[in-house]
This record gives sequence, C-alpha cells and structure tokens, in this order.
Amino acid sequence: MKLPDRASAALVIVDVQNDFCPGGALAVGEGDRVVAPVNALSPRFETVVLTQDWHPLGHVSFASSWPGRKVFESVEVDGLSQGLWPEHCVAGTRGAEFHPDLDTSRADLVLRKGRRRGLDSYSCLFENDRKTPTGLEGWLRTKGVKSLWLAGLATDYCVFFSALDALALGFSLVVFRDAVRGVDLPAGSAQAALRRLAELGAHIIDSKDLEGAE
Repeated sequence: MKLPDRASAALVIVDVQNDFCPGGALAVGEGDRVVAPVNALSPRFETVVLTQDWHPLGHVSFASSWPGRKVFESVEVDGLSQGLWPEHCVAGTRGAEFHPDLDTSRADLVLRKGRRRGLDSYSCLFENDRKTPTGLEGWLRTKGVKSLWLAGLATDYCVFFSALDALALGFSLVVFRDAVRGVDLPAGSAQAALRRLAELGAHIIDSKDLEGAE
C-alpha cells in the first residue's frame, strides 16, 4: 500500500508510554514491541503526531478515586459509563513518559489528553463525552491532512476510539496491525476491534506492506 501523498498523510502514534508497557501500572502485553515498527515508520511521514495520556491525581478513571470500587469495574459519571483502571500516566511521572526507546525526534505535535479530572479521553480526537474536541482535528485540517495512519496502544481502547472518530470525521484511515497491541479484556477484544474497523472502511495492514520507502 502506498502513501497517497506525503503532505496529506499523518502518522499518529498513540500512547506509547511507560505505564502501558511491560512493568508499567497498566501494562499492555508486549506493548513495548510496537516501538521498533513505529520508529521505522516515522521517517516515512511528513507529519507525525504523538499522544500521551496525561492524568491529574484523583482522575475519574482511577479506581482509587472511588472508595469501595475495584479496578476493571464501571461507574456512571454524568450519564457516561466510566471504566476504572489502576492509577496510570499521572502527569509529570515516569509512567507518563514515552517509552525510552521511542524516537520522538520527528514529532510535529505532542497531544496530551485526559487532563480533566472529571472526564476521560480514550480518543485523540474527542474526549469521552463524544462532543468535546481535543483540538487535533483542527490542527490536522490546517496542515491539509486527509489520511491518518495509526499505531500504538492500546488496540481495543485508545487506538480503537481514535480510529472510530477519524472515520466519523471523514479521514481516510489505516491501522498498522504489527504496530499496535491490545489490552484484550475480555479476551479477543483486540482482534474484534480491528475487524470492526475494517468493516467500517479502515485499511488494516502491516508496516512492511507500506510501499515507497525513501
């Protein structure tokens, strides 16, 4: 598969952070294995975006913020279902930093999301109320970006919801299968997410399938 036009394509690298990699507070299985393909992909794109979960202490998504509640339970907040997770990606901590082997030198933008204490943000385009934009769409539009190429963590959460929003906003979408890993809770959810995105019109490819290397 070829890049349609370097000037209109953006690589979006989602949440490749210490807390989502082995040893982290909310580790994704083999999460660190996305780093090598992502580093190989970055030089092939004119526009590269990195995203970070960047939560305040006491964030609504932390089980510790809900006395008596446990990790992986759900609560309702302002009419929204909110999954509860271990404390992770707290702003300014090592867990919130990018994986040390990730090449961040080519990033044009670092987007920090989930910064509001009372509202989570899986997608890099909208917060979880599905109506509050993160600002990324406007930035991409001003650069003439029409296609998004996604990699990172996690397949069935932040990558998936970012992809759904990208499709809804009319972007052409590609997901690099070998450059994502999933939470996979429940088992099979990561592959189900990729199948659903393909049904909606996304292209699911391996990084080696991207032609036109420079």
